[in-house]
Amino acid sequence: MSGFGPDALPYGVDDGGHTVVAWGDEVVDLTRLTGLDVDPEVFSAGSLRPFMELGADAWAATRRQLMDLVPAAPPDARRPRSAVRLVLPWEVGDYADFYASRQHVTNMGRMLRPGEDPLPPAWLHLPIGYHGRSGTVIVSGEPVYRPSGLIPGDPQPRYAPTGRLDVEVELGFVVGAPVARGQVIGAADAERHIFGVVLVNDWSARDIQAFEYRPLGPFLGKSFATSVSPWVLPLAALDPWRVDGPVQDPEPAPYLKTAEPRNFDIRLRLSVNGAALSTTTSAGLYWSASQQLAHLTANGAGVRVGDLFATGTISGDQPRTEGSLMELGGGSMWLADGDVVTIEGWCGDPGGDRWISLGELSAEVRPCPST
Repeated sequence: MSGFGPDALPYGVDDGGHTVVAWGDEVVDLTRLTGLDVDPEVFSAGSLRPFMELGADAWAATRRQLMDLVPAAPPDARRPRSAVRLVLPWEVGDYADFYASRQHVTNMGRMLRPGEDPLPPAWLHLPIGYHGRSGTVIVSGEPVYRPSGLIPGDPQPRYAPTGRLDVEVELGFVVGAPVARGQVIGAADAERHIFGVVLVNDWSARDIQAFEYRPLGPFLGKSFATSVSPWVLPLAALDPWRVDGPVQDPEPAPYLKTAEPRNFDIRLRLSVNGAALSTTTSAGLYWSASQQLAHLTANGAGVRVGDLFATGTISGDQPRTEGSLMELGGGSMWLADGDVVTIEGWCGDPGGDRWISLGELSAEVRPCPST
């Protein structure tokens, strides 16, 4: 069923403001589906936020009901998926991006800081990340405009469109249950606060990034666009694909400790203009989603419903498992105007008896706007 069977049932929002779930090649409109405990008005709010605010028990109960009700949904609740325009399914609050793949960090460190230890000093002790611009999070299908910025030059940097536009294959996790400011959660308890997962492309201007990133990290080289997929897959759908993460040495701080299996085996494929360039998996992430969320609260900052945090680029240790063009091309492969970038995500064996899809995330690169 195209990966959208009873084990998936991801949530989206159509351009009429209705919450829908994917079912095979169709969508089912939850405002027209009878038998749910949740008030239909919750599903006509133009956002998943009111549903997320009901909490984890309501999410679980609704999912159980949908497994029974969606296959028998009446004709007036069904539409072809190809005929439905999906919008950004929730209002993004804060957005933080982590650096959780050891392979990616190592690859980038060797290219950017040759002769130095590729791992930053704190990396093995905590999930390193940066805060992005939530206002530039866009949904799949929206174009990405080539950004301009200060680029290294001789003798002076120059303001110009980036010549090194890159992609980053990532997963994003949507906070559904808040953590109040002044409170802290441990990694062992963090998953109850996660509503679901999306595909993420954290677009990067590598030349702008290289000039600005020391000492405070990414800024304008990252903040121009972050794309997310239109379907939010409930975290519960990933239970059959839980896997142990890599051994963590040194031992994490107490608030970062969590039981295994802490990771998910989500397969991810990167394509440009229809040509597949790499396939990787999130199974090997050093820092898990639960550890990332726990770290977001470690200083008492809390999180809010609708906050988004992402894994950072997911790369493997074999050729063609890298999650960015910079890694794939050794610093010589970049995007041109007109290129279409697509990221697909799934668990299991596509076409087999049991697999689920996260859908796809796609965007076209457009020329730099005139200044």
